[in-house]
Amino acid sequence: MNKQNLIQLSDGYLNRTPIFQFILLSLLFPLWAVAASLNDILIAQFKHVFELTDFASALVQSAFYGGYFLIAIPASMVIKKTNYKFAIITGLLFYIIGCSLFYPASHMATYTMFLFAIFSIAIGLGFLETAANTYSSMIGPRKYAILRLNISQTFYPIGAISGILLGKYLVFQEGASLEARMATMSPAEAQAFGLKMLENTLEPYRYMIFVLIGILILFILTKFPSCKPEMKINNASGKSPSIMKTLKYLGGHKRFRKGVAAQFLYVGMQVTVWSFTIRLALDLNPDINERTASTFMVYSFSAFFAGKFIANFLMTRFSPAKVLVSYSIIGSVLLAYVAFVPNMSAVYAAVAVSMLFGPCWATIYAETLDVIQDKKYTETAGAILVMAIVGGAFIPALQGFASDYLGSMQLAFLVSMACFIYVGLYFFGEMKTEKVTIDPAEKSASSL
Repeated sequence: MNKQNLIQLSDGYLNRTPIFQFILLSLLFPLWAVAASLNDILIAQFKHVFELTDFASALVQSAFYGGYFLIAIPASMVIKKTNYKFAIITGLLFYIIGCSLFYPASHMATYTMFLFAIFSIAIGLGFLETAANTYSSMIGPRKYAILRLNISQTFYPIGAISGILLGKYLVFQEGASLEARMATMSPAEAQAFGLKMLENTLEPYRYMIFVLIGILILFILTKFPSCKPEMKINNASGKSPSIMKTLKYLGGHKRFRKGVAAQFLYVGMQVTVWSFTIRLALDLNPDINERTASTFMVYSFSAFFAGKFIANFLMTRFSPAKVLVSYSIIGSVLLAYVAFVPNMSAVYAAVAVSMLFGPCWATIYAETLDVIQDKKYTETAGAILVMAIVGGAFIPALQGFASDYLGSMQLAFLVSMACFIYVGLYFFGEMKTEKVTIDPAEKSASSL
């Protein structure tokens, strides 16, 4: 098919999906997954090198997801003024700059400098996610929006596994755990050893810079459709709505507010479980080291990957809300098991929970975005859903605080369990809404 066959409709969707552009867009998803999974490595590394509490070590995620929160609305404004492609290129440039900051951070060896480098990466990822999640749902026919986003999200665990493997072999070392080795050293020896270990954190980001430059060049050279809805002139000025008017409209939409809350708690729960899985394994089995414990994260992301395929299959037979209610019930039970069973089987339960994370983000995002009928608010609505990622800044810190307060890494997983329960209640509400809401277009089509 030639490009004359590609038609953009008035609502911004396309008559068909341009395959090469969609694949290139989907490749962004594993790129931010690498950065997110490397945070799990950094938490385990920084915990002992900087002698941090569980709460303080979780600030890695606070810096990372705080960057998302601050940049999402500005990113949506950039998209509104320009296009999705420009925002993606901007995001890739910030990502490259953030990775480059690990050069001075690894030599300055201060926790604050590392947090600044992570925050800088997050600014770039804020642009990428704000653009790519909405763009993936828009770049094709509207009826396949959720499926497209789920397909793009399927690339995420590939990047997550890659990030863990980079950390496992480039950051972590063979031998006893950091805690065990540093416990036998004098203060001066422990400091010198810690500095050496911090230099290892640079290695994964060195490789990432080359990959990012390659992807950046491809995006610069490739033409992309705008996928922006035609603006209907409803006022004398003919201008698009102001940010305040947009926020007022979105804030008054009950289902949109519930979707944002569900996304906040879901992302917080996912980040928290992954952040503390390595730490949980080390706590329950002191005889293993960080490199061995990181293998559980490879299992977790593999389970996450498999869970997406299973969910995609189930959602062809049942409504997404029904599938997610079932997932939430099973996930809550597994997290209760993690909290109360004091042996290594609890770690495997934490791994199994990842299988149930698979469809959550994409389904909440696409369904919540779809409830906004007036598409002139789409870019900002998508940005607010990305801002909900800030749950990844708060929930890990909350669970870290609970771990310090209770003196139990396991019991602190009840925080994650409470989040999954809310996600289940949200989808149960959506399931009831589906039963009482009749789409006139679908009703008309079914009568033909």
